[in-house]
Amino acid sequence: MFYDAKSTMSLFKLKVLTRIIDSGLVAIVRTDTPDQAARITEACAKGGVAALEVTFTVPGAAAVITDLVKRYKPDEMIIGAGTVLDAETARIAILAGAQFLVSPGLSNDTARLANRYQIPYMPGVGTVREVIEAMEAGADILKVFPGETLGPTFIKAVKAPLPQAPLMPTGGVSIENAGAWIAAGSIALGVGGNLTAGAKTGDYQSITDLAKRFIEAIQEARQK
Repeated sequence: MFYDAKSTMSLFKLKVLTRIIDSGLVAIVRTDTPDQAARITEACAKGGVAALEVTFTVPGAAAVITDLVKRYKPDEMIIGAGTVLDAETARIAILAGAQFLVSPGLSNDTARLANRYQIPYMPGVGTVREVIEAMEAGADILKVFPGETLGPTFIKAVKAPLPQAPLMPTGGVSIENAGAWIAAGSIALGVGGNLTAGAKTGDYQSITDLAKRFIEAIQEARQK
């Protein structure tokens, strides 16, 4: 575990964020069944994914998160909750063991609750105003969403006046444009269907292979 009885949750939060940023990849699991979610997670783990988000659109998402947290130690895989729309869902996710929270948009109540329990919070942003509001609310990483609409140029444009903004695009991130997102200033990438599509046909090996390629592409882009 990252922490023991003598450690603080703040230290745990710092280590969660460090793991996510160092890896640069957050896998997003949005499936129809808990079993498929577990199999995708296993495939991602084999590919070296350090952080994975189980969305609350997955049936029994809280139970899935609890099971995965028991199965993977934090230094093996960070398990978070996605599509967290409100503080009520956030509390359920935290009690289930979620180690970070992701929302499609900013919820101030969720931000306060996450800060209270020292759980990293990543709300969605799509404008400069939303970026500023999310940072003022204490968000740790800002999920640029929908990425396919905004594109890497949005990241670059925001980083000019707000170089301190920790931006992570989600939606439309692919192996082909991963390098462009990082070059534009993204600190990490959230990848869903473009990573996990193989699960629909039972091809979990493709997920493992793609995960490795994403991590390689991120590291290569950071070195340029």
